[in-house]
Amino acid sequence: MLDGVSLQPLWVTLQVAFYTTVLLIILGTPLALWLARIQGMKKAVFEAIVALPLVLPPTVLGFYLLVTLGPGGPIGEIWASFGFAPLTFSMTGLVIGSFLYSLPFAIQPLMHGFEQLGRRPSEVAATLGAGPIDRFFSVTLPLTRRHYLVGATLAFAHTVGEFGVVLMIGGNIPGVTQVASIAIYDHVDALEYTEAHVLSAIMLVMSLAVLTVVYGLNRRMEVKVG
Repeated sequence: MLDGVSLQPLWVTLQVAFYTTVLLIILGTPLALWLARIQGMKKAVFEAIVALPLVLPPTVLGFYLLVTLGPGGPIGEIWASFGFAPLTFSMTGLVIGSFLYSLPFAIQPLMHGFEQLGRRPSEVAATLGAGPIDRFFSVTLPLTRRHYLVGATLAFAHTVGEFGVVLMIGGNIPGVTQVASIAIYDHVDALEYTEAHVLSAIMLVMSLAVLTVVYGLNRRMEVKVG
């Protein structure tokens, strides 16, 4: 069944999703903590900015990223002045675009987790002499691990299914920026339904397996907490 079907797009997709998810968890944690602690109109404005990819058409976001990160764009010119390879139509560009597009899917679960937890547990740990980093890894992280699991899963799954943003910022270069969703579209456009079916079936099984594992782990954590 796999004869003649290149699995390279799946490998590119998994790489982009992995790098994006790791960056979202690392860089998204301080942002989510900050959003959970601010109040008023400032909170509303920045929550709206983070949530913008939920309602913005992917091609619109991809277009502005292409203009901004391209060789003639403000960030692209600065990037090129340091002698780096162009951001557009590269793995780096794909990860940047995926990071912004999947931002709300990681930030919102983390922010809700920090809001539900409140400051009290961290303040109690502080009275016992724990520093900020110790308080985060000893108190905050264990008590919000379910939200981290949900955020990482949603970010990974959403990145795997991207089409518009990755096409605009990464193009369709086989072995470099051609992800599975674009490869499936190419096969359908060429009436290669067998190849499209193989890639789609793999994506379907992979997504179902990931969600099953996540729901199972989430249930086990829920039982332990209860």
